Amino acid sequence: MMKTSKPVLATLAFVFCLTLSAQEEIQLTKKDSIIKSYWLVSLGTNFVDDSGDEFGELFDFKEGWNTVPHPSRVSIGRYFENGLGLEAIGTYNQYDEGKIVDNNVNPEDVDYFGLDFRVSYDLNMILGETGFFDPYVGIGVGYTDANNQGRGTYNAVVGFRTWLSDHWGLDFNSTGKWTMNTENSTNHIQHAVGVAYRFNVKKGLSRRGEEKKALLEELEKEQQRVQDSIAAKQKADEEARLLAERLEREKEAVRLAAEKAKKDAEDARKAAIQNKIDELGKVYFSLNSSYLTTQDKGLLDELVGIMKDNPGLNINISGHTDSRGTDKYNQWLSERRAERTVEYVRSKGIAKERVRFDAFGETQLTNECADGVNCTENKHGKNRRSEFEILKY
Repeated sequence: MMKTSKPVLATLAFVFCLTLSAQEEIQLTKKDSIIKSYWLVSLGTNFVDDSGDEFGELFDFKEGWNTVPHPSRVSIGRYFENGLGLEAIGTYNQYDEGKIVDNNVNPEDVDYFGLDFRVSYDLNMILGETGFFDPYVGIGVGYTDANNQGRGTYNAVVGFRTWLSDHWGLDFNSTGKWTMNTENSTNHIQHAVGVAYRFNVKKGLSRRGEEKKALLEELEKEQQRVQDSIAAKQKADEEARLLAERLEREKEAVRLAAEKAKKDAEDARKAAIQNKIDELGKVYFSLNSSYLTTQDKGLLDELVGIMKDNPGLNINISGHTDSRGTDKYNQWLSERRAERTVEYVRSKGIAKERVRFDAFGETQLTNECADGVNCTENKHGKNRRSEFEILKY
């Protein structure tokens, strides 16, 4: 049964992988989520070109553009899911003395006031969502008091916003203002840049996002159908697989129990040997001496006996000093103590490779008797030692 089901499972698994791969390729991303509607306020500055030839000299900054050195534009608007927006804008400016206004040199500073209402349309509704770049066009009407002349205006605007987050962005636009009173006033252009803030934001999917969502739902249904088919085929083999796993676990448990028993026995023997070595104690040296006493040699003879009884035993001998003397001298002295201890053990027939040594000078004291601490000779003596450690058993 298992042999006949394998080709079927392989085919189902292949289909499942295809649907999963397709699903991963068309996952919804941040680009598929757009802001549908919101309220917006902005604060910035405006530049007015009322030179009389503003559409011919668009960038005559020096003689034609007027601005003030502080925020001079504020707006509030409501933008809807269909791409339309309604906005009210208030502006203040000043025609500077010496600038060109209505084709004449302005003789003195003159205030500029504007209040405009417009309807705008989000071009992303046509172009498709372009991420942080949000272009728009609009038309509207307003009232402007410029050059001491009040006038109603027909307005047309083109601009874009660049969004740094869901709430904060920058707004750039240019508005052409055509006077309703052609006899006493002229047309002009007003440019603006400002910081925009969106609130009461409502988000949703773009058209492409909606298409992706529908396709993903279909893929999920197909994926579930394939999963159900695979589960049905696998169910027939499950009992046999579980039985095989249980037998394998039981076999593994027996093997691990045998290994544990062997390791426990080895650990117990190693612990017994370590206890014997620990019971021997340590080799202690006289002040500034590295020579072994008769008592020291007797202790080492017992260590040699333990090593001969256990041919697989390798040890490390470490040499130490007390804190008195220089670091360099104590390091040298600890090396001599370790070397003499090792030489004696090897002289009793222990192979060279079975005995290693280290020297630590005064770096591993067994008590508080460091440099500058007043200690008895007995306490200092506890640090002048050779110690034994099992390396291999």
